[in-house]
Amino acid sequence: MTATTTAAAAIARTYRDYDRPLWQRVLLTREMAIVALVVVVAVVAAATVRGFGQPITVTYLLLDVMPILLIALPMTLIMITGEIDLSVASIVGLSSVLTGVLTAGGLPFELAAVVALVAGAVCGAVNGFLVTVVGLPSLAVTIGTLALFRGLAVGLLGTTAITDFPDFWTDLAKARVGGSNVPVVLFVFLVLLVVFIVLLHFTPFGRGIYAIGLSKAAARFSGVHVERTKFVLFVLAGLISALAGIFYTLRFGSARGDNATGLELQVIAAVVLGGVSVFGGRGAIHGVIAGVLLIGVLSSALRLANVTSDVINIITGALLVLSVVTSSFLVWLRKRRKAPGGTPRVEASTAG
Repeated sequence: MTATTTAAAAIARTYRDYDRPLWQRVLLTREMAIVALVVVVAVVAAATVRGFGQPITVTYLLLDVMPILLIALPMTLIMITGEIDLSVASIVGLSSVLTGVLTAGGLPFELAAVVALVAGAVCGAVNGFLVTVVGLPSLAVTIGTLALFRGLAVGLLGTTAITDFPDFWTDLAKARVGGSNVPVVLFVFLVLLVVFIVLLHFTPFGRGIYAIGLSKAAARFSGVHVERTKFVLFVLAGLISALAGIFYTLRFGSARGDNATGLELQVIAAVVLGGVSVFGGRGAIHGVIAGVLLIGVLSSALRLANVTSDVINIITGALLVLSVVTSSFLVWLRKRRKAPGGTPRVEASTAG
């Protein structure tokens, strides 16, 4: 009976996505819709908002969203597995404080940055250990470590700020390529972007990430090391968050315990807006990058139009809710199309 059921399921299964031409599978996707929306919003903003179309605006926009772009890369992989990391902004603050305290204590900035990166990886390892070994929910774990890491950052530095950093590094964080308006730090992001695209979309490790998000049990039976994969992703999130913290410190020239407070919500909003399912198993890097840029373009244009930060947060939140609702509606609609009348379709050849 088991063999008959398996054979029937195999015959009844259809692959509608691959029935379409390649251009449709590439262009008619949620991710490409976000990319198109970014272009439309940017064009409208350039035409209607004074000052938005200037090249220098693009420079500051990229510098503003750079921490979000960096952290969104590992966050995408984590959320595809069905987990989440809310502690990333606290790791940014902790790495910023460590860099400042060690530099002020006489340690060379380069060595202080390395220590901060190691500390970020350790923070990610703590999250990964509690989630994969202890078996606690990632939401509860990272809410706790969010407070823990932020408390360590504030405890180390208090309410003061360290602003004495080498001019070479602070200038480099804000430098532009030649006479253009392209920030130098963009090339660091592009290197990491290529690494994460290859890792997620072109390796067995990446296929395992999608398998975990769809079904942990099925992934485990398929030979995927579920716990090890999640642990590696949390460590990557901690490491990249520490890198974002170092950039944040150099860009603003200040190490404070409250640096990047609330940044985790912007990262998660951008990832979900970019097409990553909150239930796991679905998402793509290019959609997430478009989601980050969409939020950045909207925020920049609204600020130039003298819109308050509260209204900007309301608009961003509304976009996030609309994105989740639209995604759920499209999934429901797709299921209805596959099974008219609400009942699964069974091919006539399986009746026997």
